[in-house]
Amino acid sequence: MSSAQENSEKIDAALRALNKNPEVVVHSRDYSIHITEDGQKVSTKSRVNNNVPPIANFKPTNEQLFLPSGIPNIQFLKQHFLQEGRLTEDQTIRILKMASDVLSKEPNLLQVPAPVTVCGDIHGQYFDLIKLFEVGGDPKDTSYLFLGDYVDRGSFSIECLLYLYSIKITYPSTFFLLRGNHECKHLTDYFTFKMECLHKYSLNVYKAACDSFNTLPLAALMNNQYFCCHGGISPELNKPDDLNKIDRFREPPTRGLMCDILWSDPVEDYDENTDDDDALFIPNSVRGCSYAYTFKAVSNFLTRNNLLSVIRAHEAQDAGYRMYKRTETMGFPSLLTMFSAPNYLDTYKNKAAVLKYGNNVMNIRQFNYTPHPYWLPNFMDVFTWSLPFVGEKVTDILVSVLNICTEEELDEDTPLDKGTLQRFNEGVADVVGTASAPVAPVKRTTPPTDANDEVDELTLKKRALRNKILAIGRVSRMFQVLREEAENVEKLKQITGGVLPKGSLLGGSDGLRQQITSFEEAKKADLVNEKLPPTLDEVKLQDQKREEELIKQIDDSVHKDSKIQRLARRYSNSSFKK
Repeated sequence: MSSAQENSEKIDAALRALNKNPEVVVHSRDYSIHITEDGQKVSTKSRVNNNVPPIANFKPTNEQLFLPSGIPNIQFLKQHFLQEGRLTEDQTIRILKMASDVLSKEPNLLQVPAPVTVCGDIHGQYFDLIKLFEVGGDPKDTSYLFLGDYVDRGSFSIECLLYLYSIKITYPSTFFLLRGNHECKHLTDYFTFKMECLHKYSLNVYKAACDSFNTLPLAALMNNQYFCCHGGISPELNKPDDLNKIDRFREPPTRGLMCDILWSDPVEDYDENTDDDDALFIPNSVRGCSYAYTFKAVSNFLTRNNLLSVIRAHEAQDAGYRMYKRTETMGFPSLLTMFSAPNYLDTYKNKAAVLKYGNNVMNIRQFNYTPHPYWLPNFMDVFTWSLPFVGEKVTDILVSVLNICTEEELDEDTPLDKGTLQRFNEGVADVVGTASAPVAPVKRTTPPTDANDEVDELTLKKRALRNKILAIGRVSRMFQVLREEAENVEKLKQITGGVLPKGSLLGGSDGLRQQITSFEEAKKADLVNEKLPPTLDEVKLQDQKREEELIKQIDDSVHKDSKIQRLARRYSNSSFKK
């Protein structure tokens, strides 16, 4: 009888014995239960924090998303996005195109009757947008006028855009959307919206969104008393109707009336301006384009057109709004700035506000931020995020392993093939890239002999070992810089809103340790991102310069690292006895 047959019979006999003896109990462990050090049992099948609602891990059917009439189901969409749900690409593009069709039929200058609720910047803060509607009223019963900047900087820009567009499709005559300076290809490519679209959907969705931006109206006359736009007035704007003469269905230019409506600001000393000041418009150095307008310029515009005030957005406000100097004729604020993104960039700690106007009564309602799901910068996944931490530890281990070698071990003869050494040298050069010059081959000044071969082998061996240690040092420093950046993610976000600042790697974590304790400090730190972004070619040049400076900084750091240099000398100066 074969051993396999014997084993089978033994197993069958054991099973029969177990079946005949009911008292035998087989204990099995539930591997889905994890027992912590303090004895607490945690199920790996359930959520760690039950207070955090699970995400909607499905994409809705067309029957769920669209009503029988074909318009989006805004109640379903609202809840689906609150659970971080996503749509299909076809559904997303369908909503974007439906909104474009509705918006393209509207004039450049809207006529918005009262009562109405006026809102400022949203900047991708979807959970705060839902809070805004709780404060301002249900769009079903309330008219709204949004002043632009629905996308960029926040992590939920596409959700904000789709939800606002869906409401516009549902209530086209009472829900109004104006264009902001961020509703363009140039800014969304530079900041976070394009990256978000590519991460959550596709390039086709991003292109459809950019097409929809070109259909957004530019300004509105609210109750025939208030001129509303995103940025402000322009030296080319004599009367509001001038806006209807320009072609808005395009990417905004960097100068001219269309640019000014989206980009202009009041001068810093607006409230100190008097009618005696001759200046009306000055170049806007903060934005790098357009103009800054004075109190006199706004007063002249209001008087010329028999208007009461200019209402705009475009600038973060600590209280969510700001009323500027009153006009002498009407005694009403000549300018009003609204900002509806609370705790902007999760850093400003500002309040948000909406303006409710009706029956000639202006009521401003403030609200605070709403907690939202966290996203790593640039929509990075946790594995990519953790790579610098792991890499730094691995290089530390390599250095530690090299440190434990004794002098006797270093003196032991370990013959190496020259071809292997040469390939190793080339590999080291590949690892560090341009961080160090490639190892030059040893030039023979005498005819090849066995003695020269031996010298070359020793030279190559020493050089290879030294380059290896220095390469490890460079990689270690690179991972250290990236790890320090990761630890300072909040500092990084407050400076950039998700965009890696040029040169931020060069100073390690010290360049990112800016303690933000007030609204003004946060605004000052973020000032660089208020400018018109550089062109694509300029960005490439900046990146190239940053990379070169980073490589030099890392190289200098390794040369100053006494531990790495000591190891390099220790290994390369070993005797290599024959």
